[in-house]
Amino acid sequence: MTTHKSPPAPTLVHDTAKRKRNQPKTMGRRTWGFVRELIIVVIGAVVVSSLLRAFVGQMFIIPSQSMENTLLVGDRVVVEKLTKFHRGDVVVFSDPGGWLEEDPADPGPWDKALEFIGLPTKSTPGHLIKRVIGMPGDKVVCCTAKGRITVNGYPLNETSYLYTDPDDDQVNPSDVKFEVMVPKDRIFVMGDHRDLSADSRCHLSDLSTSQGRGQVAFVPMSLVVGPAFAIAAPFDRAGRLRRPATFDNVPDPPEPAPVRAVIKPAGVTC
Repeated sequence: MTTHKSPPAPTLVHDTAKRKRNQPKTMGRRTWGFVRELIIVVIGAVVVSSLLRAFVGQMFIIPSQSMENTLLVGDRVVVEKLTKFHRGDVVVFSDPGGWLEEDPADPGPWDKALEFIGLPTKSTPGHLIKRVIGMPGDKVVCCTAKGRITVNGYPLNETSYLYTDPDDDQVNPSDVKFEVMVPKDRIFVMGDHRDLSADSRCHLSDLSTSQGRGQVAFVPMSLVVGPAFAIAAPFDRAGRLRRPATFDNVPDPPEPAPVRAVIKPAGVTC
């Protein structure tokens, strides 16, 4: 007669596994579990931050006084990358060529780590921030008899954002006289503290071997990171940046934008 051994009761395997799970964890196992979870969280945060920086938004630190009092030195602003910008918006853009005179400080290990996850430091290179005054095709002129800049014939009321000193004296819209027509795919930008801003006005006489005289004053739209929509820090200055209402009334340009900028008079300097 052939005998068959009965298979082990399945409850024995289950009970064995259960007993193993109920065994107390050693200090080494608990430490490794914590470290492993921490690594996963940090890597996830870096990945999310990098994706947000690449496609959604990025933070920049204000290095100079050119946008006072709208933005102060040390402010951190958040820039949107998925939103179109318009006249009146404050935008961040890469140097269009020779605008930045000073090289950024050499980054240390901490600076490199912060920049990797999208947080700016004083060593972050190559970007400027100004207000868009003219879009492609716009005719921007300084100034009317009352000292106002006009865009397509409309005089801007810039009192809501131009720099005002502690004695309530406001800077002039511009002491530099000019008349320009913004070329195709470019913008004309100015800082809010006009006396301390080396903006488009100050490059209308720059000579570029590849572009010609004055063309570098107009920022290619392809170099614009996006509009700055909020101050994130310091916390006592946190808030939205809004487009001034005066730009709502600027008419569209009557003619298509030229291929090259029209600049009058020749040789404009700050």
